[in-house]
Amino acid sequence: MKLQRAAQLISSTLDLDSLLDRVVNDIAASIGCSEVSVWLRDQQTDEMVLHGVRGCTIYKKGARLQIGCHGMVGHVAASGKMRYAPEVALDPYYIACEPDTQSEAAIPLILAGEVIGVLAIDHKQPHAFSKDQLQVFTALAGHIAVAIENARRFKDERQQRKEIQNDAEEARAVQQALFLKAIPLVPQFAFETAWHPARVVAGDWFDFIDLGEERYGIALADVSGKGMAAALLMSASRAILRPLAKLEVSPGQTLVRLNQVLCDDFPSGKFVTMIYAVLDARSREITLASAGHLLPLLINGKCSFLEMETGLPLGLGASSYPEITIKLNPGTKLLFYTDGITEAMNRHEEEYGSARLLDHFLQPEACIEGLIREVQSFGLGSDQTDDATALLIRSR
Repeated sequence: MKLQRAAQLISSTLDLDSLLDRVVNDIAASIGCSEVSVWLRDQQTDEMVLHGVRGCTIYKKGARLQIGCHGMVGHVAASGKMRYAPEVALDPYYIACEPDTQSEAAIPLILAGEVIGVLAIDHKQPHAFSKDQLQVFTALAGHIAVAIENARRFKDERQQRKEIQNDAEEARAVQQALFLKAIPLVPQFAFETAWHPARVVAGDWFDFIDLGEERYGIALADVSGKGMAAALLMSASRAILRPLAKLEVSPGQTLVRLNQVLCDDFPSGKFVTMIYAVLDARSREITLASAGHLLPLLINGKCSFLEMETGLPLGLGASSYPEITIKLNPGTKLLFYTDGITEAMNRHEEEYGSARLLDHFLQPEACIEGLIREVQSFGLGSDQTDDATALLIRSR
């Protein structure tokens, strides 16, 4: 019963070091052994390495021995069969360790036909273990082998998750660095931005591109999907846009060229919606083109969505991108945003929607950060989240 209880306890932990400490201590406490040790096979060096030990004054954790060459443990690791020495002094494979050891059982830890380790149990009495006890040890070794494999898998998966998390955090830092670049100082204009990923990284992005002669390219885009895949496509589409924007005067033609590249390079089924505009600060005119993106919101005493035609999202197929030009008189504001704002859901599965967006910007003190706070408050209690990004142009 004591060993059965030990087997249950052994199977209850997934930390390898804690598991092996529990193995040796529980077995020793159950049957009064003088020494219990667990040796595991090092697949790289093909040696046995001591990972858990109780009652030994000679070997410490980390000790190594050659398979087939050293002691009963080495012999059992090579043969894959249990060896019992009722009188260790008479066993040709036994190597003296503790002076009061009289008998030893070495049991292979076997998983999927492979020896992954050896459990060694020593006793101060000769002929200490009966046939029934040796059978129990063999059964216990099977439990230990499975528990070790589970603990190793857990450790590997935990390390993989840690590496993935580290990669994701590094990717987020890179994305943040892109968005924390200085917003251009443009006479008579001010810009507000907000970028809030649903996960560690995002597919939403915005950018300002200095085109010279007080002209500025302004983009806001949303890559399909979420997480790392969307973030990679976000970086690619942003990097491709920048040089193209400086080659093309027209926002519509810039989107045509960008779409051609993305149709060739993007994975099937992936796409980008985008608003791309060119602001001429001298004339106060802004020319816009849309690739399947949400209609911008114009705020000039009243709020209304711009009536404009849109082309296909980028990456789906050949398309044209009609343009619209408007004047941004002093006091006028123009909002670009992603669907993570209007499609934000509350716990009742209601969308934030375009009506609430209009109502927000009817308030005199409306701003981007206030919008994000309102959307986040609206979505409390809901597990349906998306990247939320917005860019507001203020004409002064």
